[in-house]
Amino acid sequence: MPLGLIALAIGAFGIGLTEFVIMGLLPDVAADFAVSEAAAGWLISGYALSVVVGALGLTAATVRLPRKPVLVGLLVLFILGNSLTAMASTYEVAMIGRVVAALCHGAFFGIGSVVASDLVPANKKAGAIAIMFTGLTAANVLGVPFGTLLGQHAGWRSTFWAISGIGVLALIGILVLVPVIKHAAEGISLRKELGAFTSLQVWLSLGVTILGYGGMFGAFTYIAYTLTEVTGFNESTVPWLLMLFGVGLFVGNWLGGRMADKSIDRTLLFFIAALLVVLIAFGALASSPVATIVALFLMGGFGFGTVPGLQSRIMQFAGSAPTLASGANIGAFNVGNALGAWAGGLGIAAGLGYTSPIWIGAAITVAALLLVLVAMSLAKKSATAPELAPAS
Repeated sequence: MPLGLIALAIGAFGIGLTEFVIMGLLPDVAADFAVSEAAAGWLISGYALSVVVGALGLTAATVRLPRKPVLVGLLVLFILGNSLTAMASTYEVAMIGRVVAALCHGAFFGIGSVVASDLVPANKKAGAIAIMFTGLTAANVLGVPFGTLLGQHAGWRSTFWAISGIGVLALIGILVLVPVIKHAAEGISLRKELGAFTSLQVWLSLGVTILGYGGMFGAFTYIAYTLTEVTGFNESTVPWLLMLFGVGLFVGNWLGGRMADKSIDRTLLFFIAALLVVLIAFGALASSPVATIVALFLMGGFGFGTVPGLQSRIMQFAGSAPTLASGANIGAFNVGNALGAWAGGLGIAAGLGYTSPIWIGAAITVAALLLVLVAMSLAKKSATAPELAPAS
């Protein structure tokens, strides 16, 4: 395995941690700034929407630049944003810090996915992307639970100071372990990268990403409230339950990468359909501690098992101009994140209870399942579709 993949995973760990850890700390942040649960949720939604801006804007602005220095610069931005959040004296300043940190997120994963796929043979590209995203799953398995635990005992700001320190370690890892990738800038242009968006399959892939990820996050964004207010778990157990969810992410990411190297579309169909079943069961059985524990693991596994396939699919249909499309898909993940957080917040604000985000997530997942079926059908009819043979 190329050492560069390890470095990319380290960067993914730091960035993934800053995105996800706030979910376990949301009640503490809301109390500190004296804002409602829905308002605190905008620290998640605002981050996600800013990822979209960075994924498109920064990726487009740096498309002709050498990729390693760009990754380094993005991590510097990440460190600055998290430090600002840690120092924030008001809700508004905390939001600014979240926005600054988020700007690097989409471009890092978008460019990093291209770099990861360039480090391995063609038949291992989805697996290489999965290795990079292992850092994101590790952030959930280890980082989020312990970050939540740290925040509960030393204040939520201490967690963001720790994240800034991890960002420094990730920066060193990129400098030391990622090789200088030959980047033929003369063969790359923004116009060529934008040309990838003339493909209907690229747009369908983006739609599946938004809805598939939005379904999972519709249920997960307010999970701390569901666990304590519905299932009846003590607040001190939330970090360990989040670790279980993270283990599911890890397993799903690994399995999804292996399956997607054989058939991308079949893999997506399987994981999205399975996620829908899990969300329906979770919504119906959320008051049961045993059912909730099982559902958390399966929700993480089936929800994140789609990621290698979704990222590989859009890069495949983008052809020789994958960088901006790859970044756009990372933005799409976070549009889904924002969609799920916003929709789940509406359910809570409407007085539908803390299981309403789960049911809303299930509804969004139904739309994702229908869209992936449409994409598969159209791909089969197209003689030029790269995934035609294995997806049939």
